[in-house]
Amino acid sequence: MPYFENCIGAIDGTHIGARVPPELQAAYIGRHGTPTQNIMAVCDFNMCFTFVLAGWEGSTHDSRIFQRALMEPSYHFPFPPTGKYYLVDAGYPLQRGFLKPYSETRYHLPDFARGNRPIQGRQEMFNHAHSSLRSVIERAFGVWKKKWAILRDMPQYSLAKQRDIVIATMTLHNYIRRHASRFDPDFMACDDDENLIFPEAHIIRENHTSTSNITLNADRVRGA
Repeated sequence: MPYFENCIGAIDGTHIGARVPPELQAAYIGRHGTPTQNIMAVCDFNMCFTFVLAGWEGSTHDSRIFQRALMEPSYHFPFPPTGKYYLVDAGYPLQRGFLKPYSETRYHLPDFARGNRPIQGRQEMFNHAHSSLRSVIERAFGVWKKKWAILRDMPQYSLAKQRDIVIATMTLHNYIRRHASRFDPDFMACDDDENLIFPEAHIIRENHTSTSNITLNADRVRGA
């Protein structure tokens, strides 16, 4: 990780279909037009989840969930130690301890593969490296969703139980990764191909602007 020797993991959000009472559905309808719960997770570079905040309405923006995770002490968010940081994508606010890519510059790996145009300049080089490393959480989401069929067709449980199912299956995901991944075909496929990302793991984010002093600090980390 030439650019990222002090990076300790990646943060991203994903959606799981939700069974919601009719009177609550409006808040859970996301951009795909169906009820979902929005989930924020942190993972390490072994594809293990180290934090999850599940059960949010599908219409809630990722940045709001992120800020709530940081502000609410009862969530016990694992803040990075001094000098360390997480990778986040363009949908998250830029602040100390959380490094996002350059905006208005190619970022997602398929964008670099499309058209055979070589990487140009320091910002594209940084974004390509950032995207390659941050894809670990997309691979973790992909393995997790592929393994647990209940996530693809959630039963008519209470919203609290649906949230608990997310947390329980992520816990089982971690157990398999740490103790039996050499026998698991999905983890084995990811270990054999670091660029493998299951299609359902992709989420498109919106860009947000940041304060100039934080941007300058991020540029120091980026090596700009």
